[in-house]
Amino acid sequence: MIRIAILDMYEGHANQGMRCIRELINQWGEFHNLDVEWDEFEVRQRQELPDLSYDMYISTGGPGSPLESEGSDWEAAYFSWLSSVEAWNADPLKRDKKYILLICHSFQLVSRQYGIGTVSKRRSTSFGVFPVHVLLEGQQDIVFQGLNDPFYVVDSRDYQLTQPAFDKLAAMGGYVLCIEKYRPHVPLDQAVMGIRFNKYMIGTQFHPEADAVGMSMYLQQEDKKQTVIENYGLDKWQSMIDGLNDPEKILWTYSHIIPNFLNIGAGEKMGVPQPA
Repeated sequence: MIRIAILDMYEGHANQGMRCIRELINQWGEFHNLDVEWDEFEVRQRQELPDLSYDMYISTGGPGSPLESEGSDWEAAYFSWLSSVEAWNADPLKRDKKYILLICHSFQLVSRQYGIGTVSKRRSTSFGVFPVHVLLEGQQDIVFQGLNDPFYVVDSRDYQLTQPAFDKLAAMGGYVLCIEKYRPHVPLDQAVMGIRFNKYMIGTQFHPEADAVGMSMYLQQEDKKQTVIENYGLDKWQSMIDGLNDPEKILWTYSHIIPNFLNIGAGEKMGVPQPA
């Protein structure tokens, strides 16, 4: 059996992320004919955290500031859990390593905690379907295998990680995987969009779980359409729909990043060789 823990960071807010993650796990398990069990843990409201009996952990995106929660009880519990996973993975006697995927808000929290860059509020919300550029390390990373350069992502965030501390990241066994689109005409730092923190933990500042078909149907509901138009304009809504319906954009990302992560996390249980 493959056991996966989903760490719900949405704090009770309505979202599409949890649905997308559940569906991805189910689709992946069915495709590989695996016995997959997954459990959800509500982190921010109830301080629920998984034990070390799981093979993989997916920590979701979520609302609010990744800066203002510093020192909170739920954050302390979250980082205590993370430390326990890291201690397990550092033990040479533990052969069944634990794999972690951090999405958006979780990515920003861990980046801030590790001090591997500057986490700050953006001048404006990043919302839409955008190109992301893969660095050389990303092109060679097994979780990013099969992605184009650029590839396209669903982005929805008010905060960002910039100015990565490359030396500190390298000392952890990590590296930057990808960065946001090149904007030479804009005098602002480029955001880091993906990082491998170490051999067993990877994170993205975008939403690799975004389901093109489901998200497109969701945004075409009249109330959701009007909300996007009121906040971002009709052109933004139309560009989102176009990006979601293009098979070489979000569908391509959806079908690669998390499935690749799950393949590696399942490891020897499904006959997949572990990364060197």
